[in-house]
Amino acid sequence: MKYSLQKKLIIKENSDFQKIYRCGRSLANKDMVMYYCKAFHPSHKVAFAAGKKLGNAVTRNRVKRLLREVYRLHRHEIKDDYCLLLVGRAAAVDLKSTALEKSFYSLCKRANILKKEVEKK
Repeated sequence: MKYSLQKKLIIKENSDFQKIYRCGRSLANKDMVMYYCKAFHPSHKVAFAAGKKLGNAVTRNRVKRLLREVYRLHRHEIKDDYCLLLVGRAAAVDLKSTALEKSFYSLCKRANILKKEVEKK
């Protein structure tokens, strides 16, 4: 199965970011913060962010790349009616992809946004 992340699924508009911040709930751990809310688009969408406190542009882009990859691999396990905003934290700068995956998965479990068949595993 091919797990691609289509460009139309990525949120780019500032107003959409603000909707998720305002209307959504947030969960955090040491590696990332996840904002989630019911989808305001016909399909679920996702956004990625990394603040300037993380370092220079190269570092921030690496964190966003890791977040995109983790989401891409687990997108099919998330319920279809949610929008997500993933924000990298300073601890994510030095992490490998597998550690960030565990972190993302634990947040999804806490948020109860995983599909039923995935939770049983």
